[in-house]
Amino acid sequence: MPRINKKELLATEVKDVKIKKDMKVSELITGMSKIGGFSAQHMVKGIKILKEMDSDSKSFNFLSFPADIISTGLRGVIAGMVKHFDAIITTGGTLDHDIARAFGGKYSLGTFNADDSELHKIGVYRLGNVFIENKEYGLKLEESFNKIMSDIYHSKDYKKEYSASELIYEFGKRIQSPDSILRQAYLHKVKVFNPGILDGAFGTQLSIFAQDHDFKLNLIKDELELSNIAFDNKVTGALMIGGGISKHHVIWWNQFKGGLDYAVYITTATQFDGSLSGARLTEAVSWGKVKEKAKYVTIDGDATIILPFMCSAINMY
Repeated sequence: MPRINKKELLATEVKDVKIKKDMKVSELITGMSKIGGFSAQHMVKGIKILKEMDSDSKSFNFLSFPADIISTGLRGVIAGMVKHFDAIITTGGTLDHDIARAFGGKYSLGTFNADDSELHKIGVYRLGNVFIENKEYGLKLEESFNKIMSDIYHSKDYKKEYSASELIYEFGKRIQSPDSILRQAYLHKVKVFNPGILDGAFGTQLSIFAQDHDFKLNLIKDELELSNIAFDNKVTGALMIGGGISKHHVIWWNQFKGGLDYAVYITTATQFDGSLSGARLTEAVSWGKVKEKAKYVTIDGDATIILPFMCSAINMY
């Protein structure tokens, strides 16, 4: 084993961050680059990787995230980021929250410490510290789904069989709210893959619709397209927020091209239960899902705090 070079090891001195009046986010991030402050150091590294990834014209870039954060104000940040990526991979509930809110669903600030039995009695759901009245979620989704799906079904271009991404495209086409992630994906021609599309209110409505309409959902078609993306692009990158099926679909298909070249992962999960959500990107290297020489970092922290700073620092909005 090579001996440790002490001089190189101690080359960068920890500097104090000094907050100034009217300080810009970019100035703060510059100051934080030598803060030596735990997750802050990883966030700064992530910003540098994202900036390089975004500017690499040869890189096909993925954005992945779970549904829960779409119930928060981070939905607006993600909607603004869409145009900087080539493909999105997300979970079923993203459709629920994005569509419900696009059609006027009101989500309210709440608390983690609520009496959930009492909330249930008055018809209020709790998603972390977000409160959602029943009618603002399920009914909003059901009404808007039926309206849009009916329009798709009666259009002259109706195909009888759709992949998840094709169906999501049709919904994005018909949603008019500029704050919608699906709408922004449609406008910027960014394909939205949703391997867990049946897991949620949208999936339930789709299942009900299929009972008395000539409609089929082809889930294999998107998997084959993801496979083609992996084999057709020598360079790939990803910003992955949270774990689960959305993260795994990114790293799984990229292993077939030798792994991601750029990877930034934001998580609050611990690695010591062996979960994918907790698994650091170094673990993905062992599987060949991230290249050994890739530029990558795992950032421990809440994306609702971290992501707005990162996007603001590199003008990703």
